Amino acid sequence: MQLYPTSITKEQISGLPLEFFPGSIVLVDSSELVQKAMSYLNQQSMIGLDTETKPVFTKGRKNKVALLQISTDDVCFLFRLNRIGLPAEINDFFANPAICKVGLSLRDDFMMLRARNPELHTEEFIDLQDYVKCFGIEDSSLQKIYALLFGKKISKSQRLSNWEAESLTTGQQNYAALDAYACLKIYHTLSSGTVHFISEKIVEKKENSLKMEE
Repeated sequence: MQLYPTSITKEQISGLPLEFFPGSIVLVDSSELVQKAMSYLNQQSMIGLDTETKPVFTKGRKNKVALLQISTDDVCFLFRLNRIGLPAEINDFFANPAICKVGLSLRDDFMMLRARNPELHTEEFIDLQDYVKCFGIEDSSLQKIYALLFGKKISKSQRLSNWEAESLTTGQQNYAALDAYACLKIYHTLSSGTVHFISEKIVEKKENSLKMEE
């Protein structure tokens, strides 16, 4: 049994090796590709998801969500919502209770998606921000949770890039796919029952106690 700390600092993360998405990435920007992607995804029992929105640097302005990432263990589909909107096939997917959707801060994602389609209905989802609390994990960001479990760093360098660009760069695609995939990987690991966490405060108390005994 391996024990993991319940928190990690930014300084500790900065020294970790970078993580990269290990699977295939499929861009979806047409009705035909949506149908093909959903045909595959509707056969899954669990997926990881995330969204990206073009950043706004002007006060009072707000952009709609531009990208929806849906990942399995080996492939991630990047739906360019700024081009295709939120098709009925995706709405049906989110409403399917037979498919578990795992993400981080999903309520925010769903709120952004409903700005594109107010009729969006969601069933069977797990929000990691709530789930990790069951294990005593004190950190709630995806980068920190992933670093705690796997000892690798998820780069955030693309977070404020243009998600409505004509073409998404390789860096953007990897960043987007990794975020969705990471959610799924984290859940698989935590739900396996093989990982346990111990607070650094408890470790410090034990170390101090041992020093006093010496």
